[in-house]
Formats: sequence, structure tokens, C-alpha cells
Amino acid sequence: MSSGTPSFFMEKRAVRRAFEQAAAGYETSAVLQDQVGAQLIERLDLVKMEPQWILDMGSGTGLQSRRLNRRYPRARLLALDLASNMLQQARRRKGWRQRQYFCQGDAESLPLATASIDLLYANMSIQWCNDLDQVLREFARVLRPGGLLMFSTLGPDTLKELRQAFAAVDDQSHVGHFIDMHDIGDALVRQGYEMPVLDVERYQLTYVAVDDLLRDLRNIGATNAAAGRARGLLTPRRLQALRQAYEDFRADGRLPATYEVVYGHAWGSGPRALPREDGSIVFPLTRLRRRP
Repeated sequence: MSSGTPSFFMEKRAVRRAFEQAAAGYETSAVLQDQVGAQLIERLDLVKMEPQWILDMGSGTGLQSRRLNRRYPRARLLALDLASNMLQQARRRKGWRQRQYFCQGDAESLPLATASIDLLYANMSIQWCNDLDQVLREFARVLRPGGLLMFSTLGPDTLKELRQAFAAVDDQSHVGHFIDMHDIGDALVRQGYEMPVLDVERYQLTYVAVDDLLRDLRNIGATNAAAGRARGLLTPRRLQALRQAYEDFRADGRLPATYEVVYGHAWGSGPRALPREDGSIVFPLTRLRRRP
């Protein structure tokens, strides 16, 4: 990694490795991700559409894919994730009548044909990308004109207590960098989306001990993958210092963990990007087949 790389730049290999390791037990610990995903789907109540193709971007183990399939039983759904183990879990858990296909890929370089998706659903996934404009450009490229982007992501107040507690331990990066809602809105406008709407909700999970929070984060693959992150395991001395610092936030016998969740939707106006020249392969969705 060059010295000019920002300290919050995500190392994709580290992101993929964390989610590969978390796949088997992901749904047990992903309580907030499940709740946010369900609420994001509920927001489709306000939209009248019958999509032919749905992209579940960052599909994980396929929990929201299954819900989307139940909502739109005639639609074909492509579950796309960076981690192959997540897709294996999704494949095992899908309903036998659900029309799902699976593809490993990166949101910043989608291996999909232009103007092939009617509904692009991205629940708590784009915060793992480095270039928001590139992600939104790719989303716009694969959306059909008039297609709908529905997404949720994390805002900068996420895990603010953990960030402050770690600051009392050392000056290294331990908590990820998250983008403000207004900056996301500006990026949607830059990429030509129509009628973007964004809002923020805050959630608070509580724990008996900070060790329980750290374990939950590991279990869902939400470890810090930034280039400037602290390397190696916490030493017993530093872990004890973290426990003591987090005690400042204890209320009613519990330790809070705040999550700022940004919800958004916008309509695609058609692809704006030039044809790619990076050698990446783009193929139509009709070429995807279920594995036996």
C-alpha cells in the first residue's frame, strides 16, 4: 500500500476475508442488518412496480433476497456478494421455487450488462466500498431507465462510543469511516439520478460488556478493514483500557452502541458511463444459470 493511500481506504481482501469467515453464523448476529433490510423492503409499499430483474447488492446469506422473492414472486433475482461463502449460504437457504441466481462480484465493478436491472436493492453494503461515485455510477449503468435504486448504509455517528473509547487507548484507526447523508445526496445528483430522497434513523443496541459488542462485530464480518487500521489482536492491557474507557457510556446497567443508518432511494435515468476499457467482463443476466 503506498504511503499516499488514505488511512480509511478499504482493503478489499480484508473485507472479503472477514465476510468469508462470518458466513456460517452471520444471520444469528446480524440483528440490526436484518431489521434495517426489512424496513427498506417495507418502503417499497409506496412504489408500484413489477420488476423483471432484481439485483440484491451485497446479498450476504440471502435473507433479504428471500424476502424480495416473496414480495415479487415473478421476478428473477440476482444475489451478488463479494464473499463466496456468503453466496454458498444463500444458495442453501433459498426456497426451491424462488427464482434466484448467484454471482460473486464487487459493487465498484459490476459484472453485469448495461440497463439490465429494474430494482437495485443494496442493504448495508455500500459502506464497504472506497469510491461512492464509482459505485453509484455502476448502479446507474446497470439500472434500466426508470429503474429504482433502494439502499441503506451507515452514517458517521455509527459506533461513536466505540470510536471514542478506542481514542483513549491509542491513536490508531479501529472503527470504519462512514459518509454523511448530505455527501451521499450530492453524489446521487452528480451521477444523474432522478428524485433522490434520503433520511436518517438512529438505532441503539445495548450490551452487558464491550467484549459482547466486539464479538457481534466479528460474527457479522464488520471488522475494520481500513488501510490505516491497527494490526494484530488487542493485547490484554489495551483491551482492559478499552473496557474502562467504554464504561463512561454505561447507562441503566448497559453499554450502548449507536448506529446511524442512512436510507435512500432514487430513480435511474439511464447509463451515463462510457464503455469500460479495464478488461473486465460484462455479460447479460440471461447467461446466468443455477448450479445443480
